[in-house]
Amino acid sequence: MCGIFVSARVVPSVDVKEEEIFSTLSRELRHVNAARGPDAQRNHVLSFVCPGSNPPGSKPDQSDAATLKADFYASELRLRGDSPIVQPHVKGENALCWNGEIFDGLDISPHENDGVKLFDLLCPLETAEQIRDLMSGIEGPYAFAFFHERTQRLYFARDPLGRRSLLIHQPTHELPYLLLSSASAGANPAYEFVELSTEFFYSLDLRSMITPSGIAEGFGQSLTQIPRASTSPDKLLAYGAPRKVNTTIPSTPELSVQTLDSIPVHLMETVDQFIYHLDSSVMLRVRDIPYSSVTKGKARVAVLFSGGIDSSIIAFLAHRHIPLDEPIDLLNVAFENPRKIRIQKEGNVRGTPKRRTKTSHHSDTGQTEHNPYSVPDRVTGMKEVEELCRICPGRTWNFVEVNVSYTECQSARAKVESLMSPGRTVMDLSLALALYFASRGQGQIQRDAESEPEPYVSESRVLLNGLGADELLGGYYRHRSVYNTGGWKAVVSELQEEIDRIPNRNLGRDDRVISSHGKETRHPFLSLTLVSFLADLPVNLKLDPRLDAGLGDKMLLRLAAQKLGLVEASSRKKRAMQFGSRSARMDGERRGDAELE
Repeated sequence: MCGIFVSARVVPSVDVKEEEIFSTLSRELRHVNAARGPDAQRNHVLSFVCPGSNPPGSKPDQSDAATLKADFYASELRLRGDSPIVQPHVKGENALCWNGEIFDGLDISPHENDGVKLFDLLCPLETAEQIRDLMSGIEGPYAFAFFHERTQRLYFARDPLGRRSLLIHQPTHELPYLLLSSASAGANPAYEFVELSTEFFYSLDLRSMITPSGIAEGFGQSLTQIPRASTSPDKLLAYGAPRKVNTTIPSTPELSVQTLDSIPVHLMETVDQFIYHLDSSVMLRVRDIPYSSVTKGKARVAVLFSGGIDSSIIAFLAHRHIPLDEPIDLLNVAFENPRKIRIQKEGNVRGTPKRRTKTSHHSDTGQTEHNPYSVPDRVTGMKEVEELCRICPGRTWNFVEVNVSYTECQSARAKVESLMSPGRTVMDLSLALALYFASRGQGQIQRDAESEPEPYVSESRVLLNGLGADELLGGYYRHRSVYNTGGWKAVVSELQEEIDRIPNRNLGRDDRVISSHGKETRHPFLSLTLVSFLADLPVNLKLDPRLDAGLGDKMLLRLAAQKLGLVEASSRKKRAMQFGSRSARMDGERRGDAELE
């Protein structure tokens, strides 16, 4: 994982003020990208003479031509291979800024760095289509910017699910420079960042960017969008795009699952196949992490952990592939929410049933006056740790209680808003706050029931996240609603929309927030292999919206969890992170899609 920052502009600038503005924003963007890769940072410069920039009617005298300067900056978080790596990767005029992990599609040994291997394969290619085909044959999250010496073009893209952030500022007349950056430095009149679309690979002729009419027009003329799908019938690009959802509509009206206690015969093979694919995805994401990345005896892997079914099954499968003598950190975040506490107090005054105010972690009532951190996710998290300890004997689970006071939350708000930018909604903020503090990993752990909590900081650089399960397996209430109005056909259509929306929703924002701590999030449910497997399944093998919540939603996942021994986790109902942690609605009721003030 790393931070990418690429800029391209005309030099020298004739406008002194413009030069100062660019110098300041460049310094700020390098700083935020350096935080993503604390192990190493480097800059590489390429310059291009652009004869086409001469005014109309003038001689094409190269001495009068403008020069385009392209800066390639990258920071490195070392998580692959034996040797330290410094980016950008450079060979001749080839330059690669790589922010990604290759989990499948290329044969990479534990001793190799995937960025180095990918760069060696990219350099000798001869066409844009060959570059597209190579990238469409690898599975893993990525964003990259690559200047290719043979074609003399800049290529950039994100993986088809958008699991890594890459922001773009396209040149305008007022802001005449190109910016590509993994992170934002917040709202700034010096750029107009948007998330780079995952729909295409992009190719840019840098030499043709400068035209007599300006760089903004030149950018539009020089940019090529390369379709992810190959037009060649003999090319199977396994990871070029997510598979389309199976449109087969169930013909049998009867309910197929009555309880999680037993798996119907017709679902047994599907459950086993699902466990196999999810287990393989987790294995690929936890193996080969360098031991040098953490202090001896500390966890190399952490899980963003609520105690819900998604994070619980990820934690259990990680246990299968991490040496038993290594701990696993379970990061559980809870916010002091004055609004919730105030409502509870006022409710008691008005005669509503008084809620228990036990300080025990096992209170199931949410926040209380005496223990503001006994939020729903803390309660289920503590309960699930007990289950994990029962079924995983010998494993040390560090349940890290990340307690965030209202004062600390407010102090961090400006920074979090800057990191999540260009996201600017109320929901963006409540989710970003939860992820920011959880991924930071500063909290306390309790070694046993008799001991006092002690301060603890998770050093793990790899964080596993259960995101994707609801989208792929029908875990939202809306899946039940669309069934009630449109039947199975509407559910199939909604599941396809869920996959289509994944790249445009929150993965880029989450990556920017979490990576600010020099950590990397990995999403086992969003392996393209697993996504394709689930997309191929008939809808009624994945969910049954006619059944009760906690049974029919994510039915396949619940049956798998039950088979693995996660009995308590298997029946827990869906709860959004911002509500389970109480990071939402601290200051009042507002719609999640409302813009921040």
